[in-house]
Amino acid sequence: MTLKVAPVDTWAAALEDRPGSLAAKLGALAGAGVNLEFVIARRAPDQPGSGVVFVTPIRGAAGSRAAQKAGFARTKTLHTVRVEGSDKPGTGAKLTQALADLGLNLRGLSAAAIGRKFVAHVALDTAADAAKVVRALRRF
Repeated sequence: MTLKVAPVDTWAAALEDRPGSLAAKLGALAGAGVNLEFVIARRAPDQPGSGVVFVTPIRGAAGSRAAQKAGFARTKTLHTVRVEGSDKPGTGAKLTQALADLGLNLRGLSAAAIGRKFVAHVALDTAADAAKVVRALRRF
């Protein structure tokens, strides 16, 4: 199985838990011409009234300025690896087993398949763990 594997910067911003909060954040990025590939947003159960949104990629100086102006910051504690490949039954199980076999504890995983392709974002706690994922999955 041939995979495209690369580390990516993930940006995060706090959200108010109210209608339109996410739309405002994403609208600020769209207004600056930022073309996002991945967005995940959720409430913060331990902080009532708030939430968080994670996005990638933010490219270029103009995109970075727009993201910062909208309250986004490049995460320093969340290390993400983007994985893309052909979608086949069991691919997710094989990938996660390979990472488990390396002793990697995932912080999170988000994946989607469209047509014959899948894209996954694997989140880890350290840059060293992210580098292990990249090396392992490039040989996968």
